[in-house]
Amino acid sequence: MRQNRRTPKRTANHRPPPRQGARRRSTPARGWNTPKWNWRPPDSGYIYVHAQTALSTLGRLYRAGLPSLLTIMVIGISLALPATLHIIIKNVRGIDQQLDEVTQISLFLDTRTTSTAASGLASRLERRPDVSRTRLITPEQALEEFRRLSGFEDALLALGENPLPAVIVIHPKPADAPTAEKLLAELRDLPEVERAQIDLEWLQRLQALISIARRATLIIALLLGLAVAFVVGNTIRLDIENRRHEIELLKLIGATDAFVRRPFLYTGTWYGLLGATLACLLMGLGSLAMIRPVNEFATLYGQMRPSVGLSGSDILLIFTTGIALGLVGAWLAVGRHIRQVEPV
Repeated sequence: MRQNRRTPKRTANHRPPPRQGARRRSTPARGWNTPKWNWRPPDSGYIYVHAQTALSTLGRLYRAGLPSLLTIMVIGISLALPATLHIIIKNVRGIDQQLDEVTQISLFLDTRTTSTAASGLASRLERRPDVSRTRLITPEQALEEFRRLSGFEDALLALGENPLPAVIVIHPKPADAPTAEKLLAELRDLPEVERAQIDLEWLQRLQALISIARRATLIIALLLGLAVAFVVGNTIRLDIENRRHEIELLKLIGATDAFVRRPFLYTGTWYGLLGATLACLLMGLGSLAMIRPVNEFATLYGQMRPSVGLSGSDILLIFTTGIALGLVGAWLAVGRHIRQVEPV
């Protein structure tokens, strides 16, 4: 008896399956600006693998004990030394700017200048765009101050008349030394001025010392940065030699260089991160020890407020530098030695 077979009902969107050996027609592009690839965020498995590698390398550093601690201490001290010099220069630079603001130009007027003329000259000078403020010291005020500070009161009384001239103290706006000297030359040509003076040599010497210290700090930071990279690279190289058989086994079962390289790169990153943390702790302890002498120094100059310690940007710079140096040192060591380890 013949068996009846039901043929499937064809719909409007039904397409017959392609014949065996026939070419499959590609779908036409939807537009000329259609991207060739679409970026997709990494899946949870990719993040899980990296998190597992990071935690396993941190556990390996913890189990290593003293060798890991010594490497971290070397990195921390190497990062703390240029950071300390940077903080010192930043404080000295702040003092330099505050001293620049209190730079004064003293104008000694002619003794024939009256008090009204001296007051009018001080008012005119204060309206200049390059002058912050002025202060007039009359001959009587100058004589009283000299009598109080010198102790020659009897000798001054024997003179009979006041020999001191009126003085206008000018506070220029913050500027460099050439600008202040230009202002001094203009004020010296005034007819009422007998003598004008400003003391800029000590300020120029301080600025020159700051420039030398900044360059020396940069050189020391570069040398210590290279030292940190070499220390991390040598540590990673020893770790690769100790795990040579493990790497050979991983390559024998088909592991790629990227898979083998990953834990060593995380190890270098952990070294840099922990070294930067130790550097910040050392800087914090040093700041606590320096608070008292710095405050005593600041009391000698009422307008100076030096900042002791690390700011947020300084901490971020230390951590960024430490992680970058650890990663670079690990990358250089891994890129050279991983390729030399091949299964026999």
